[in-house]
Amino acid sequence: MLLVRQVQPNDIFPVIAVAFETLPERYNPSIFNQFYESCPEGFLVALDNDSIVGFLIGIRTSPGIARILMVGVQDGYRKKGIGSALLAQFIKEMKTQQVTRVELEVRTSNSVALQFYQKRGFLLNAILPGFYQNGENAYSMRKEL
Repeated sequence: MLLVRQVQPNDIFPVIAVAFETLPERYNPSIFNQFYESCPEGFLVALDNDSIVGFLIGIRTSPGIARILMVGVQDGYRKKGIGSALLAQFIKEMKTQQVTRVELEVRTSNSVALQFYQKRGFLLNAILPGFYQNGENAYSMRKEL
């Protein structure tokens, strides 16, 4: 059974493993602790039978605005509603904190993610040249809540 909840301290290492498996960037593991400490309400995990199979990290960047920084779902669990559940829970939590807009970036080459966010009401805002560590461009996207 799928469960989405806020991250807990002993979730950090499994989240790092999912991030390593699902994201092309390599992040310093300490950044995950920093997000847990600074914005735990925006750090969500998805569990299937007590195993972490996905996560979402988002933060409030200014009054009324939140940004999704990372989303990862293990390969065998994609297309099963996990990303949607994580996103819905994040938006629900942000609404309780008077957030009126959620922003994010997605690789211009990641058509699956682009379609995922567009289906959920996110609109293209701009192209960000050289946004990623490898120099790849990103789309800036936003959704008004």
